[in-house]
Amino acid sequence: MGAVSLKIGDGTARFKRATMYSSAVNFLMLFSVITTNLFALYAFTYHTPTIHHYSSNNNNYPKNISLISEKVSLILREIESSQKKLTQMEKQLLGYESIDLSRPNIAIELKQFLNRHLLPLGKDSRTGITEMVASVGHSCEKSVDLLSEFMNYKVNGLCPDDWSLGQKLILQGCEPLPRRRCFAKAIPKVGFQSFPISLWKNVSEKSFSWSGLGCKNLACLNIKKLNRDCAGCFDIVRGYETQRYVKGRSKNDFLIDDVLAMVVGPAGGGGIRIGFDIGGGSGTFAARMAERNVTIVTATLNVEAPFNEFIASRGLFPLYLSLDHRFPFQDNVFDLVHAANGLDVGGRSEKLEFLMFDIDRVLRTGGLFWLDNFYCSSDDKKSALTRLIERFGYKKLKWVVGEKVNGAGKSEVYLSAVLQKPVRV
Repeated sequence: MGAVSLKIGDGTARFKRATMYSSAVNFLMLFSVITTNLFALYAFTYHTPTIHHYSSNNNNYPKNISLISEKVSLILREIESSQKKLTQMEKQLLGYESIDLSRPNIAIELKQFLNRHLLPLGKDSRTGITEMVASVGHSCEKSVDLLSEFMNYKVNGLCPDDWSLGQKLILQGCEPLPRRRCFAKAIPKVGFQSFPISLWKNVSEKSFSWSGLGCKNLACLNIKKLNRDCAGCFDIVRGYETQRYVKGRSKNDFLIDDVLAMVVGPAGGGGIRIGFDIGGGSGTFAARMAERNVTIVTATLNVEAPFNEFIASRGLFPLYLSLDHRFPFQDNVFDLVHAANGLDVGGRSEKLEFLMFDIDRVLRTGGLFWLDNFYCSSDDKKSALTRLIERFGYKKLKWVVGEKVNGAGKSEVYLSAVLQKPVRV
């Protein structure tokens, strides 16, 4: 079996020609060839007097052959070692790693998915491609044992109940996951309501998958603080979620109607029609926007709770996606991007910078970026985020830094802002 190359950058498997590194690779190959030939010349000439002496003595002729064979074997081993080093150098220069499909523990289905497949009708006239290449996250190579376990199933049978294994791979950077040829477990959807009644009505707990989760019902989830944006967020009948975005508890809590009213002038033409919510909890932001005829896509994983199924049960659009993945949208498509503490990337400034540029990419000119109660764990963190935002040249429509008292009685600093993307020429 061969190896499938995975290009680091956009997180997907791609095969491309070498560009700026070609000369460096060629130089290394030339250097290796010259070195190997010099070594061969040295090996054959170093014993020349001895060989000449042996030629006058036929009794030593077998020894001559043996010595030459040893030198040839040594040269061949040296060439093979040089080729391996060159291959590794090329991988580092071109920026990709490989999943070795010849490994004994690789699942057959993973090999089947990752191998190249020739197009049945030959070269495609529009794209110029001649074969199909699988797309898989470059970090999957680091979790190949887990990936092989994920791809170990019965073809045309029921998929294992292993969504949590797939999510574990995603959280380790193995995204996108490979497709599988099995049928996902069917869960009966009980008690669903028609839209828009569904926005504020709970459905049967049997409609969600609880495998791999600590809690097995909504009551358990509602007494837990799953994250800073979700404390009791699954109670959409009696809890604070019923007041969120329409009634504030502090100056950092902006109201939806106030934010929508900020879209004025030619740059905001068309108003807010479609938006993207990053780490949107149980979907309450999308629900409030739906009441105002605004379509929101909510990106979230199922960390400790069935967020995606719950959002879908409300008649809203969940997107099962981690923040390590490039947003699967075309440039300049959203009127609004909303983010809270889902924007927190663990203090890694480079990662936050890449994320902010991707947010800017999908937000249209004149669109709004709503940063909602972002927790500033330190002044340095707040300053770093502020400097990063200022680099984009957004117009500050509203900017509030306020304090809240947490459950332990300690004061915490939060930043809320509404920013408008400028026209760039």
